[in-house]
Amino acid sequence: MTLEQLRVFLAVAEHMHFTRAAEALYVTQPAVSAAIQSLEEEYSVKLFHRVGRRVEIAEAGKLLQMEAQKILDQVALTERGLRELNNLQRGELRLGSSLTIGNYWLPEKISQFKIAYPGITVNCTLANAKEICEGTATGFFDLGLVTGDIQSSLKTALDQEVVGTERFQIVVGRSHPWFSRARICVRELTKTAWVMREPGSGTQQILEQTLQGWGIDRNQLNVILVFSTSEMVKAVVESGVGAAAIPELMVQKELQLSTLRAIEITNSRKGTGSILEIVQPVWKLKHRERFQTQLAIAFEQMLMT
Repeated sequence: MTLEQLRVFLAVAEHMHFTRAAEALYVTQPAVSAAIQSLEEEYSVKLFHRVGRRVEIAEAGKLLQMEAQKILDQVALTERGLRELNNLQRGELRLGSSLTIGNYWLPEKISQFKIAYPGITVNCTLANAKEICEGTATGFFDLGLVTGDIQSSLKTALDQEVVGTERFQIVVGRSHPWFSRARICVRELTKTAWVMREPGSGTQQILEQTLQGWGIDRNQLNVILVFSTSEMVKAVVESGVGAAAIPELMVQKELQLSTLRAIEITNSRKGTGSILEIVQPVWKLKHRERFQTQLAIAFEQMLMT
C-alpha cells in the first residue's frame, strides 16, 4: 500500500466518481481505476460498488477512509517537522482567529513574527469563535485565537491560555438620543434598539454574559438587526440605527472623529454610581495531544512576551 494509492482512494471516496477524482488529482482516469483495483486485489476486498455510472463506498472502503485520512495527516505533520529542521528558515504556520481579533489585534503580532522569521509563511483564517475552536480541535489550525467561551464539548481536547484582553465600548451614532449623554444607567439599556453579532461569535457571548451579570436578560433587549461581522454592526450604528457593544480597537478612529459616541454604563439611576465595564480575555488555543510544530512553539513564545 502506497501513499499515492491512499490519496487516490480518498479522492474517489470524496467525489464518488472516478473521472472527477482523476481531474482533482490531475491524473488520468485509467490511473485512478488501476490504483483502486490494485488495492482491492492486494487485500481481496471491495472498496467501491460500481452501480451503473455511480460509485458507492463499500464497508471495507469506509474503514480504509477513516484510517487513510489519519495516515496522510500524520505524514503531512512529519513532513512539516522535517522541513523545520532548518532553524525556522522555511515552513508554514496555520492560524485560526475570530474576526475582530484577526482584524485588529493579531496583525501586529504576525508582523513581529515575520520580522523575526521572514522565510515562514503565515496562513491565517478568520471565522467566528465556534468555527475556530472546531478547526483547532480537528488539527486544521496549529493555533487558534478567540474571545468568549470555549464549547464544553471541546474543552477536553483544547488547551487554552490567556494572551491578552479586549475591552468593549457601547456606542451610538450622532442621531441617537444617547449621543449627547456621557453615561446612562444600566437599566436604560432595555429602552433602545440594538444591533448585534450572530450567535456563536465571541463578541455576542461576552455581551450576553456581561448583561446577565448586570441583571439584564438578552431577551429584554430590542434587537432589530443581527450581522455576521462587527464591521457591519459598526457601519449600521454609525449611520444612526440603534446601539451596539463593539471592541474598543475597532472604534478608535470613529470616536476621535465623533461619528460614534462611547456611552459609560453606571449601576445608579442618577448616573453617579460605579462605571460598569465589558472586558474579556483573548484565548490562545492548541490541541492537547497533537504534534506541535516548532513554528507554533515559536509563535506562542512571541505571544507571551
